[in-house]
Amino acid sequence: MAAANRWIRPEVYPLFAATGLAVGICGFQLVRNICGNPEVRDNFDEGHKYKERALRKYVRNRKLEIMPSLNSFFTDPQNN
Repeated sequence: MAAANRWIRPEVYPLFAATGLAVGICGFQLVRNICGNPEVRDNFDEGHKYKERALRKYVRNRKLEIMPSLNSFFTDPQNN
């Protein structure tokens, strides 16, 4: 252990911890992406079902507004 203390200063340990955490998060996201997403190059139907989920079907024919009544109040003052 004495040889390690000679080469690594104590101020460097937090840097090693932060770098290790960042590498761990990147590795976790990589594995999650590989395991979670369907392989659509081989199976088009699975990719289509993954893309056309229920929320996307619900929102597809709606207006893209968060608060429609508030938007119409400020954009069309003669109707209010």
